[in-house]
Amino acid sequence: MKLRTPFAAAALSLFALGAFAQASAPATPRIDAREAKQQARIDKGVASGQLTAGETKALDAQQGRVERVENRAKADGTVTAKERAHVTHLQNKANRDIRRQKHDAQTAASAAK
Repeated sequence: MKLRTPFAAAALSLFALGAFAQASAPATPRIDAREAKQQARIDKGVASGQLTAGETKALDAQQGRVERVENRAKADGTVTAKERAHVTHLQNKANRDIRRQKHDAQTAASAAK
């Protein structure tokens, strides 16, 4: 019986540690899903030739800035409504920029000439 008690205590502490790790970084599923969709749109634009190398570099840098703002918002363990609104605003701008760059007259083929 005595062997089970320390084992149970160790197992319980591991579960508590896992719960703490999850609680320390708040979940932002909508932001994360939108981020993934926007990155997929950029990747499709590259594959189809709709985006030049320069456009791709700028859009990827913009995605990185959005991710850094999101990480700063998560850093204290809580994402406030104001922080969420700020990230959403940045994602809205990135969305417009992706669309604008994919549908402009520049293509990877015309940029290579």
